[in-house]
Amino acid sequence: MKQLDITKQNVAVEKVLENTENPRHRYLLQSYLRHRYLESAGRWEEILDPALTIEHPYYRFSLIAQGRFALDGREQVAALYGHWTATDQCVFYVEDETVAVGDHMVVGRGIGYQQTLGSELATGGVDADEHAMYLTKSHICMVWTYDDRCRLIGEDVWEFDDAERAYIKLDPSDVLTAEQAGKLLEPFIKPLPPFDDSLLPA
Repeated sequence: MKQLDITKQNVAVEKVLENTENPRHRYLLQSYLRHRYLESAGRWEEILDPALTIEHPYYRFSLIAQGRFALDGREQVAALYGHWTATDQCVFYVEDETVAVGDHMVVGRGIGYQQTLGSELATGGVDADEHAMYLTKSHICMVWTYDDRCRLIGEDVWEFDDAERAYIKLDPSDVLTAEQAGKLLEPFIKPLPPFDDSLLPA
């Protein structure tokens, strides 16, 4: 299996941030980075901080293997994050990502890998070892929308091409736990700077 490094999952976002001068766009990218690092670190409760996410977020997914589904509100979002963390499925790797930022959104397009339980793949009809962990490889596009105060409104996530979708069975030694991911990502999780009205859209 090719070697993937969870500490490199956001290199594309970091590069865009380095080259962005607009203060509002910089703040959005910092919020986006914090969210993504927290998610893979298993620290999902911090994602739902009112400074980061609105009271009633709405997520929409359109994935080839799972069809369309939505998460409507904080409880449903928390339930998914909590399940992923408890089962070590919060671990993501990203390659070949392109990122763009606007006044109310961050858009990303790339190849994602998510640790996925074989038992859940099997339940979904995939020929998988129920006792193993896999990496699910998919081509993903994401649009994350934000309110005027740069708080996440929701995520639109869709898989736009299944030509290279793959399920890579992991050797147990290659499985990363949420706890291990959290320790590796801790140095990258930075607090958001204070929001002030100068960052409101024109």
